[in-house]
Amino acid sequence: MRLLVAEDDKRIAEDIRTVLASAGYAVDLVQHGEEAWFKGDTEDYGLIVLDLGLPGMDGISILKQWRMNGRHTPVLVLTARGSWAERVEGIDAGADDYLPKPFQFEELLARVRALIRRSVGHGAATIEIGRLVVDTRTMRVAVDGMPLSLTPFEFRLVSYLAHHRGRVVPASELQDHVYGDDYSRDANALEAMIARLRKKLGSDMIATRRGFGYLMGEDG
Repeated sequence: MRLLVAEDDKRIAEDIRTVLASAGYAVDLVQHGEEAWFKGDTEDYGLIVLDLGLPGMDGISILKQWRMNGRHTPVLVLTARGSWAERVEGIDAGADDYLPKPFQFEELLARVRALIRRSVGHGAATIEIGRLVVDTRTMRVAVDGMPLSLTPFEFRLVSYLAHHRGRVVPASELQDHVYGDDYSRDANALEAMIARLRKKLGSDMIATRRGFGYLMGEDG
């Protein structure tokens, strides 16, 4: 899944990117307020980690503008400000969760996973689709109780389709969330990966809807 991290402290930003990438996410990183606003307003993300103290355009203003423009992407706010009044301001502006600095990366990851699950209607850390089980906490995938060996890209693809079970996901959206912003987009590479995954998961686990995209689980 593709995430946006907007944080102007380069060390913290790189640490967050490293932790999120190691947890299976594709991460775009920005350090200026106007760039954060633009990317969050025009591109598709599963979640945004937003620092309130960005230069150029502060986080509260960015968040209010996103919500005014109808952008409903889950937002986890980070800030060095600790007062309850500032936390209330962030939540009232449209934040879905709030994490004051300094924080533990384990808590950041737990909050990210929970927000993503809630945004697509999943409460538990594991997603079960027939014989398939995807554990979003441990990044493990099993079929009929047998664990599978997946590459990071393969896990992202399976996880994204599992999070959006029952919905046909367009190929372009799937490419965004599997490869992120820094990878050459190649439809053939995506199709080849899906072919490999069908051999690992079972040929019936990922369906193709010609001209529309890919589906995991039954659509309505």
